Amino acid sequence: MDIWNSWWVLQIMQLLGLFSFWISFAKFRTLFSRAFGYGHKVVKGDYSTWIFGSFNGLVTVGSFIFFLLVLSWAYLYAFPSSPSVVQSYSEIPNSSHSLAQSYEIPNSSQSFVQSYDEILKSNVSKNTCNVFEGSWIRDDIYPLYDASHCPFAERGFNCLANGRKDRGYTKWRWKPKNCDIPRFDARRILEQLRGKRVVFVGDSLSRTQWESMICLLMTGVENKKSVYEIKGNKITKQIRFLGVRFSSFDVRIDFYRSVFLMRPGSVPKHASQRVKTTLRLDKMDDISHEWIDSDILIFNSGHWWTRTKLFDMGWYFQVGNSLKLGMPINSAFNTALHTWASWVENTINTNRTRVFFRTFESSHWSGQNHNSCKVSQRPWKRTNGKDRSPISDMINKVVKNMSAPVTVLHVTPMTAYRSDGHVGTWSDKPSVPDCSHWCLPGVPDMWNEILLSYLLPN
Repeated sequence: MDIWNSWWVLQIMQLLGLFSFWISFAKFRTLFSRAFGYGHKVVKGDYSTWIFGSFNGLVTVGSFIFFLLVLSWAYLYAFPSSPSVVQSYSEIPNSSHSLAQSYEIPNSSQSFVQSYDEILKSNVSKNTCNVFEGSWIRDDIYPLYDASHCPFAERGFNCLANGRKDRGYTKWRWKPKNCDIPRFDARRILEQLRGKRVVFVGDSLSRTQWESMICLLMTGVENKKSVYEIKGNKITKQIRFLGVRFSSFDVRIDFYRSVFLMRPGSVPKHASQRVKTTLRLDKMDDISHEWIDSDILIFNSGHWWTRTKLFDMGWYFQVGNSLKLGMPINSAFNTALHTWASWVENTINTNRTRVFFRTFESSHWSGQNHNSCKVSQRPWKRTNGKDRSPISDMINKVVKNMSAPVTVLHVTPMTAYRSDGHVGTWSDKPSVPDCSHWCLPGVPDMWNEILLSYLLPN
């Protein structure tokens, strides 16, 4: 019915417009032809003629003005503009808030100001903010703990205890572009995790994040002795399982060493002598059944998917009974990711377990052979191309196509700046430089702050 009403209104307005245009046009056509005649008669004192001419002129001008008003009315009726103006403000980022304050908005536009504020708030909501797009800012509140007072931080990652003099690398906080990460509150997080089991699975970078998590949470525990490794194990690089219990909160933080996530296999018969062992790309690690009973499950993999860690050590890929001697490493990693994705979809109860996958962490090796390690004293101002990684791209692509909900912790761009955060020569083996691992406290703490922010109520 509204459509027909609009059509009839437009037709009536068009007829009125045409009628007024005809009057104004006819009058204008004769007005100019008689203008000089009327002027001559007025000069001679013929006032009746002057009055009649004035009346005609008023009718002409009035008709023309009416015609313009009808056209304007028809345009505004057919093309209302106010909604589009309000809608365009949805494109204004949060960083424009100070700009908005510099303009004076009339009081009569109160409803418009309210809608504008609501749009700004929606732009910084958790659903629309990419917490991995931002920059590092200096914050003297950091570091949040002292690694020397945390018994679960490896000596090899405690750079200050190993002789590093500059402390600036511990003073940086990641600031997302359009929102904020909640300030870390260990007590609140422990209450949120009460009765839960957190499981980290991956390589030594996963172990670093696991150690960081424990040290962060211990700042909220009064009785430090109530936090212990459940089997009494010391933190070592080779042990496959480590589990720390916060007895006061009934919280467990576990780590499983599985650098490839896939299952090692035996060498097939008649295989080449260069094959020392195989990596089954179609089967998960044989300890994967221990990861299922968890509330929060965080994976990482990537640093071992290199020629030196695989082919040079006699590791080759296998799918089913087929040995894939010529398979490129990136193709093998992609196949492994699909195996992992299928395992998550078919094994993990995502109604209970929150699953995360952390992307590749930027390393900062330099030199022609990538064997030189120069640790800076401040973060880089630019990423220098280290904000992208084929490993990370594959992780993002595979997770995007999964039917199960998985959150990607896309740390690649944020770690690209942190050339200052690596262990360098401040490890337990100073003769071996390290531009892959991170000092604690340091960059991994921010990964955990982001991870834990996902677990807090909105």
